[in-house]
Amino acid sequence: MSKPTPAVVLSGITKRFPGVVANSDVHLSVAQGEVHALCGENGAGKSTLMKILYGMQQPDEGAIEVNGEQVRFRSPAEAIKVGIGMVHQHFMLADNLTVQENVVLGAEALHGIGARARKRILELAGQTGLSVDPGVLVERLGVADRQRVEILKVLYRGAKVIILDEPTAVLVPQEVNELFDTLRGMREQGYTFLFISHKLDEVRSIADSVTVIRRGTTVGTADPRTTSSRQLAEMMVGSELPSPETRESTVTDRAVLVVDDLGLVAEEGARPVLDHIDLTVHAGEIVGIAGVEGNGQTELVETIMGMRKAHHGSVRLGERDITKLGTLARREAGIGYVPEDRHRQGLLLEEPLWANRILGHQTRKPASRGPWLDIAGAKKDTQRIVDEFDVRTPGIEVAAVALSGGNQQKLVVGRELSGDPVLLIASHPTRGVDVGAQALIWDQIKQARANGLAVLLISADLDELIGLSDTIKVMLRGRLVADADPSAVTPEDLGSAMTGAGATSSAVAEVEGE
Repeated sequence: MSKPTPAVVLSGITKRFPGVVANSDVHLSVAQGEVHALCGENGAGKSTLMKILYGMQQPDEGAIEVNGEQVRFRSPAEAIKVGIGMVHQHFMLADNLTVQENVVLGAEALHGIGARARKRILELAGQTGLSVDPGVLVERLGVADRQRVEILKVLYRGAKVIILDEPTAVLVPQEVNELFDTLRGMREQGYTFLFISHKLDEVRSIADSVTVIRRGTTVGTADPRTTSSRQLAEMMVGSELPSPETRESTVTDRAVLVVDDLGLVAEEGARPVLDHIDLTVHAGEIVGIAGVEGNGQTELVETIMGMRKAHHGSVRLGERDITKLGTLARREAGIGYVPEDRHRQGLLLEEPLWANRILGHQTRKPASRGPWLDIAGAKKDTQRIVDEFDVRTPGIEVAAVALSGGNQQKLVVGRELSGDPVLLIASHPTRGVDVGAQALIWDQIKQARANGLAVLLISADLDELIGLSDTIKVMLRGRLVADADPSAVTPEDLGSAMTGAGATSSAVAEVEGE
């Protein structure tokens, strides 16, 4: 009996950029109807390889076969024609359009834009369990529903092989389980998935096989049923899987951030986005905020940073009331800020690393001297950050866009921990970074905490929240509804409280008055 033809075969793929070899003689074979995971550090070459398969880039050497036929894609449109789709880590949806408009956009020739298109979307949703309302505006959807829309977009265009780039990065455990149930059901219908992830426990839960890439080349394929997370981590980075765990308390009684009765309303007559928030973070303390995205965490951070104006309440930094100060003045008062989206809010991607060192610090040493920017000082300190935070780059003149995601994030964290801040607001500080970069960022945050830094941590990685935090607060519909004990709580307990299912453990206590 002949062996079934693989869905995708990559043979000897090599891709060079000026000064760097992104992929070197990569080999990958993906069977029909399987979930094939691709693991590796940031900068290992996973994204480049998937961009080659999706036609976004062309290889310098090597061959691609799809369903036994050799192909060479010059654009994503050509990849889509043979049934390959890609769901990117950063969603590419227009918030002001409906689900149907987003799905149909660019593919109007397939089924029009009206009733036939709606019928096809509902057919696909029914077949795959990706239930969404075609008429709802995307801006009203949560993260899990947005991801369903992204998957529907590629299915609508006829994809049978689907590349998922970090698909669980922003999902809570229950949403991850729902996604995996969907993938298993679609696998039974013959769909094939290439699943890129840094979460090795999840990889072992969903994948049929795992290919590991290190420094641009394949180091092997493993069976997740017989390979531990530790063994996969060693294949990826040559070391054990890091842990955020820290139990020695450094919490003092000195309040650094005091948020009192903070309220924010997005539009007149609407439900408050922030509803009577009271929050205190002490020196040497990490306070974690757990919540499904879209429940007010972003607005809380932006109001504390002065990017949004509170409707009532106050924000104090130490003894100083900063409620009426602008964002730059709050930064100058001692707040470091790692934003949730490094591309949109943390970096100027086309500018060199030293120019990115200046962002948000343009009025302080070493980036300024009096009223003037100190370029030499900024360059010298950028080199210090590159060395201390292991930012892998050919040099500080390189544009930020040339760095892998993990190295971009290390640069941002290094910048924000510079200048002796008294408070660090860290939104998803290790989102989309590999286990090596993750370990370094955790260590730097833990060291700063031990030196007396107050940290407000917002993360969708519940293991990270539980491991790093001294206390965890659960946010739901703009309110802080529960406190959790990190030493006793489980991700499942937190997930239940975050979705409003109620506290299921003594480690989660409802906030008084809720």
